[in-house]
Amino acid sequence: MAQLHYRRVLLKLSGEALLGEVEYGVDPRILVRLASEIMELNRLKVEIGIVVGGGNMFRGAGLAAAGMDRVTADHMGMLATVMNALALQDAIERQGGFARVMSAIRVNDVCEDYIRRRAVRHMEKGRIVIFAAGTGNPFFSTDSAASLRAIEVNAEIMFKATKVDGVYSADPHKYPDAERYRRLTYTDALRRELKVMDATALVMCKENNLPLRVFNIFTPGDLKRAVYGEDVGTLVSELTIHSQEQG
Repeated sequence: MAQLHYRRVLLKLSGEALLGEVEYGVDPRILVRLASEIMELNRLKVEIGIVVGGGNMFRGAGLAAAGMDRVTADHMGMLATVMNALALQDAIERQGGFARVMSAIRVNDVCEDYIRRRAVRHMEKGRIVIFAAGTGNPFFSTDSAASLRAIEVNAEIMFKATKVDGVYSADPHKYPDAERYRRLTYTDALRRELKVMDATALVMCKENNLPLRVFNIFTPGDLKRAVYGEDVGTLVSELTIHSQEQG
């Protein structure tokens, strides 16, 4: 039987990943499928943290571009992530799992405050921890929040779940001949301005030697394959880690 490659992981889910076939909000069928794949890892004793975005409801930068005060817009986006986190928690618990939503802003009637040591303890006890409200600060994306939480809880890798099967040289939906990268260094991703994550998130991962794997969440089984160390999507890391994986 294959051995697990990672024992503690951070999964970054975009709000758009929860849309499924609906135009706004959350598609219950997507929630069920995601919860099922997450629970499969949980039963394998993988410790799981999840950062969820809010773009299926509100996106702070978009609202600000339309004229809204940026701080107000970002706070609305944070609240959207709390709603998504609660929906994901419910889906996980309906499949027999134990999940805790921890928010970077205080919403004590519906979830816990984020406290790093408590989050790590939840994970050690086999509870799935869903981090909501980003970093709790305006002007920071949920990608940056995912990088920060992954580093804080000592995750071995961060998985970014997207709608495409890795990182491309250009948008593959617009440019069918775009090249998909199997491996990248953070330096290359930053220099080429590839849309992996925002620069702040990439720099945090680079400076803390945290590998990142980008894959398509809509391909069933890819999350499990990634945990087993299979070469799905794109791996972004330092050259030393590349050499270890290739060896």
